[in-house]
Amino acid sequence: MLIDTPRTPTAAATATQPILQLKGVRISYGQIAAVKGIDLELHTGELVCLIGANGAGKTTTLNAIAGTLPIATGNILYQGQHIEGLPAHQRLRRGLALVPEGRGIFTRLTVEENLRMGAYTRRDKDGVETDLERVYTLLPRVKERLAQVAGTLSGGEQQMVAIGRALLSRPKLLLLDEPSMGLAPLVVEKIFEVVRTVMREGVTVLLVEQNANLALEFAQRGYVMESGLMTLTGTGSELLHDPRVRAAYLGELD
Repeated sequence: MLIDTPRTPTAAATATQPILQLKGVRISYGQIAAVKGIDLELHTGELVCLIGANGAGKTTTLNAIAGTLPIATGNILYQGQHIEGLPAHQRLRRGLALVPEGRGIFTRLTVEENLRMGAYTRRDKDGVETDLERVYTLLPRVKERLAQVAGTLSGGEQQMVAIGRALLSRPKLLLLDEPSMGLAPLVVEKIFEVVRTVMREGVTVLLVEQNANLALEFAQRGYVMESGLMTLTGTGSELLHDPRVRAAYLGELD
């Protein structure tokens, strides 16, 4: 098991109040403890990745932050306020959006209908139309498919729709769960280009990614999760070059 003391966040991160904090969060499925008391912190403007083996608790953690899973104990603070008791739609309204593993699109709806579902909590019609045009600029292939039933799209196109839908909620914090899963390298490159763009526009990103090399190259900071515990943290570069991470997650031997 990888064990280390949490390192101090980067200087840029410490200059701002955390947009998200998890303190002693435990999550269970019945009698099974999936997440065993974790701490995690993101600052505005950061991209932080969460890596680990399948079953480590990464997706469970994202779902708990988004409000689709309850926590057993601990605290989740978003913009300095406790949100443990808020339902998912209220978290979304406050700017916390999840792009789930497997995309989670509505396969029988058209692409445009899927996108507009991302704005269902909004009442600013003109703003929604403006944001739709922005999504079309970011994701031109999505614009080409507006009238197409979403379930007939390729995997990469579905992932783009899922990201576009999340952007229609005007997120301040975007949770991305395995955005590269099953996609061709060129499609992955395009998706991460879009993520870079929305980060430049002020969106904070928490990324769960099975491709540890890609995630750590992309992220400013990272956490390693094993068996429901945070076992290692540091900058993306530190973790990328840590021999324990390279041996456990990048397929390299000592």
